[in-house]
Amino acid sequence: MPTLVPRIVQMTAPAAMSAETRRTVRSTELGLVVMALIWGLNFAVLKYGTTVLEPIAYNAIRMSLGTVVLLGVACAMAPLPSRRDIAKLMLLGILGHGVYQGLFINGLALTRAGTAALVVAAAPAVIAIVGRALGVERITRRSVFGIAMSLIGVAIVVLGSARNEVGAEGDVRGDLLILCSVVAWAFYTTFLGPYTTRIRGMHIAGWTLLGGTIPIIIVATPALLRTSFADIAPLTWGAIAYSGLGAIGLAYLFWYRGVRVLGSTRTSMYAQLQPLIGLLAAWPLIGEKPTAWQIAGSAAVMSGLLLTRVPHTAEPAHGE
Repeated sequence: MPTLVPRIVQMTAPAAMSAETRRTVRSTELGLVVMALIWGLNFAVLKYGTTVLEPIAYNAIRMSLGTVVLLGVACAMAPLPSRRDIAKLMLLGILGHGVYQGLFINGLALTRAGTAALVVAAAPAVIAIVGRALGVERITRRSVFGIAMSLIGVAIVVLGSARNEVGAEGDVRGDLLILCSVVAWAFYTTFLGPYTTRIRGMHIAGWTLLGGTIPIIIVATPALLRTSFADIAPLTWGAIAYSGLGAIGLAYLFWYRGVRVLGSTRTSMYAQLQPLIGLLAAWPLIGEKPTAWQIAGSAAVMSGLLLTRVPHTAEPAHGE
């Protein structure tokens, strides 16, 4: 089977990298760091939102906002993909946004924001495993150790939640729902690869998001009908805007660019910055003081990131 994600960067000697390629790689990496910052802060924002609105209703509102804005920008700035591609992207969106977001938001409502961030850090390991199983990703020995460290970190925080009683602040059921959402995201990211080489990232983000938002709205209709929109506080609207426009709109554009330029496994490694950001942000923002289990898990996850973060040694396969 051919490589699923033909990348701008290909393995070669560092000296062979052109100045243009280095700029492309650096700008892509910077975008992924910003993405991790947005997503890291978003755990606390979402946790707050799900305490004042029903989780499924909150998710439907923010996803609808992100879809409208993202598709509007995409249609204004880039030619539309073919109808066939749009249909396929929307189908993939059911998995990558519908299933993923449904599992994630309900899992977050049951567990701590910091713990959720640490569980999501399993994404690189799961994506690598899925990609390797499908024959579309290669994993180095060093990356294997990094992935193992990340999984150990996730296991530590899940064990910490399991020690709590059901219904306590950290519920292992929430952790498991989030872990299932990560599996859905891993398959989605892997299957999405061929489209990232010929369709603009904003269109990929917009149409897949639309495909996932439609079933979310259908499922959330009863909760939306129970919601008094006139009583939603300005702070809650601000949280919706942040998690809709920032975490879904802008951050997803950085993600898709990373998949196209660096590959899905390497891009997903930057998501491992989320645990530390999410863990630290949850304390001042929503009063979640880090636990010993979370700190230990975070250390293991960040160690995994350092092991899997290797220098980019590449030559462009094609231009930007």
